[in-house]
Amino acid sequence: MGKIIMQQFITLDGVMQAPGDLNEFEYGGWQLPYVGEEHLALIVEQAYAVEALLLGRRTYESFAAAWPSATGMRGLADRMNGISKFVASRTLSQADWNATIIHGDATEEAAKLKQELRGDLLVVGSGDLAQTLMNNHLIDEYRLWVHPVILGRGQRLFRGESEKAAMRLMDSKALKSGVTIHTYQPEIMN
Repeated sequence: MGKIIMQQFITLDGVMQAPGDLNEFEYGGWQLPYVGEEHLALIVEQAYAVEALLLGRRTYESFAAAWPSATGMRGLADRMNGISKFVASRTLSQADWNATIIHGDATEEAAKLKQELRGDLLVVGSGDLAQTLMNNHLIDEYRLWVHPVILGRGQRLFRGESEKAAMRLMDSKALKSGVTIHTYQPEIMN
């Protein structure tokens, strides 16, 4: 049985939208100035430590448009292109980039994958799916990469509909770029 790990790149004010996509909205690409060798090495390490990705449709489509032509990046391109992907979507009819589409209830399917897979599932981006998984208590670990920038607008990870939750800090690491990585486990609240 694996865990569902949510790895999100966020700003100090909690924005998760378009960290690497310059075209998605006016502040898209906000993460790019902070990506260096140290950052990339940790991303590669974490990508190789999981069995599969669990993505929402928009994140999958964005990744599928960018990664197949990518090379290098300390092996990250090979991993992203080779890793199995599960895509929660009500509208996709096919996925050609090493992916299986989850057409049913995302909550039920994610819980089933968690039981069936030996390794961990990594959720990256996928804002709507992230909300669904969080609100149904399916996230076993949060890895929040907090970037030292405030945008003031954009889609946030923790939104108005997010439920009250207590977290236990498992690890914290500061990178030379000013990015901090906080790893949390949810705790049961009374």
